[in-house]
Amino acid sequence: MAHIGLEGQLRVPALHHHPRQAIAQLEALIDELGKPLLVGSSLGGYYATHLAHTHGLSALLINPAVRPHKLFDGYLGQQTNHYTGEIWQLTQDHVTALAELDVPAPMDSARYQVWLQTADETLDYRRAEAFYRHCALRIQAGGDHGFQGFAQRLPMLFAFAGIPRSLWQDIDFSVFN
Repeated sequence: MAHIGLEGQLRVPALHHHPRQAIAQLEALIDELGKPLLVGSSLGGYYATHLAHTHGLSALLINPAVRPHKLFDGYLGQQTNHYTGEIWQLTQDHVTALAELDVPAPMDSARYQVWLQTADETLDYRRAEAFYRHCALRIQAGGDHGFQGFAQRLPMLFAFAGIPRSLWQDIDFSVFN
């Protein structure tokens, strides 16, 4: 965003590990920004789906988690944030809070884009493919949960966000890998 002069419109928050606090953080940013395009990956995609549904926003979802509260069986207990090193406890209250964020499958292909890679080692892409079947789906063979080749897809993200092509058409996105 800095390369196109729009860094003031980008927010990449470090979210709290508890879903209720993470959603409160995100809702404060939505209040600050107005009607932002939400971009979320994995659990962030689940949060973005909830917030897009609740606030009537558009969202780009990258290998999004679908009903993650059903995936934590056997994982309660001590966890480590691999980015910050923070150690915290995953409790049943976290799982309940995630369940409270569940929304119906989106039906608006103009407001939701979903990018999936079939070799995601963390989440089965077919669950997201089925849940978001009425959205604009882009499914790529291979890849992984981190979404390989994301930088090359930035033009699609910018177009979806309504950012004028003149701001980014001359950028070589391959340098961002």
